[in-house]
Formats: sequence, structure tokens, C-alpha cells
Amino acid sequence: MLSNLQNFLSLSGSEVIISLLVVLLAGMVRGFAGFGMSALIMAGLALIIPPVTLIPVCFMMETVASFLMFRGGFRMADRKVVWGLVIGTVIGTPIGLMATMAVSPDTSRTIALVVILVLALLQLLRSPPAILATRKGLYGAGLIAGIASGLASVGGMVVALYVLAQQAPAARMRASLVMYLALAMIATGVWLYVSGLLNMLVLQRSLVFAPVVILGVLLGTLLFRPSLEQFYKRFCLGLLMTVAMSGLIRMAMS
Repeated sequence: MLSNLQNFLSLSGSEVIISLLVVLLAGMVRGFAGFGMSALIMAGLALIIPPVTLIPVCFMMETVASFLMFRGGFRMADRKVVWGLVIGTVIGTPIGLMATMAVSPDTSRTIALVVILVLALLQLLRSPPAILATRKGLYGAGLIAGIASGLASVGGMVVALYVLAQQAPAARMRASLVMYLALAMIATGVWLYVSGLLNMLVLQRSLVFAPVVILGVLLGTLLFRPSLEQFYKRFCLGLLMTVAMSGLIRMAMS
């Protein structure tokens, strides 16, 4: 069984086990926090799978999660804000993808982990730039989210930082993130297809990871309680920072 998975995923036995555990945990984080799945997958697996080939896998997993969570997001989300963010993302995504494809795997790993670390730290410190609360900040956040999606598949974290600046209620913030990620997936998918990054290996890995993500999202959704949102969020951000920092340390030591 394990040997078949190794061949199917083009990973070693230990890499398969690590990947499945990371994907499960990432799905749980997405289920109860509404964001952070791709960031955790990227931070946890960037040293195993190069970011340029991991980005389309994250896209496929976000698509699966979005289908599971879209109904609640559509009902409770701030739709005007979501559409503004999506417009910026459509423009920014190809910029990030071109940058990722133009650099070496080690450089793209470093960029991805540093972006995750900085975004998580800004959210943990609750220090969103003041401009994010303005109309210009809406479209600017969408543009930066698109670039971040292309670089490291972490556009959702940029959008979470924007929503934080609005001081929105926990349930509304989570719903807006869910709806944004669902709509942004369409634009991201088009750019990934055009760039040729959606290939058979990505589909094979996605086929194996998808049931694990579904299990994680369902477990995370069951655990979500708006009254405990601040604790969930701190846990998720702390986890992202720890994983990203450990990845950077491992790269520096190697």
C-alpha cells in the first residue's frame, strides 16, 4: 500500500506520511479558522516538494475545502468587500506566478516561508496597516493577495489581515474569507492552467490528499465556536510561524 502511494505521488515513504499528516492538520485549521490551509501546507511541505509544484496542489486542496464551506460563506459574507478583493487578486496572481517560476527552488522556498512568517506575525500582533481600512486598501489588499497566492499560495492570509483591519465580527470575518477563497480559486485555476503548472502529478497528489483534506475540514468545522475564535486564531498563527521558522532554520543548516 505504502509503496504504491510512493510511486503514485513520487515521494518517499516518510515523505508520504509527513504529507498526509500536514494535509490533515491544514484541513482542520481551514475548517475552524477559515484560512491558513495553503500556508500550512506550504510551510510544512516546501522542503519536500518545490513551491512551484506545490502551489497547484494547494489550489486543488483549497478548491475542495471551498466547495465544503461555500454555502455558509455566501450567506454571511460581506459580498462587496469580497468582490473588491477578488478583482485585485485576478490582476496580482500572474505576477506572483511569474516571479516564482523565474527563481530557483531554494529561493522560492525562502520567499514562501518568509512571506508566511511575516504575515502570521502581523496578524498575531494585530498590526494591520491603517491604509487597509480604506477603499484603496481594499483593492490593494486584493492585488497583494494575488501576488502572494502566486508566490506561495498564501493570498488568504493577506485577505485575513485586511478583514482584521475592519474589526469585523469573527463569524463575518470567517464567512468573508471562505467566500473570497472560493471565488479566487476560479481566477487562480485559470492562471495555473495557462502557465502549465496543472499537470498529471498534481492531479495524482490531489486525488490522494483530497479525502484527507475533507476529513480535516469537517473536523475543524465541528470544533469552530465563535466565542473561542481568538484562541483558535492565535493557535493557527503560532503554528504557522513555528512551521515556517523551522523550515527556514533547516534550510540555513543545510
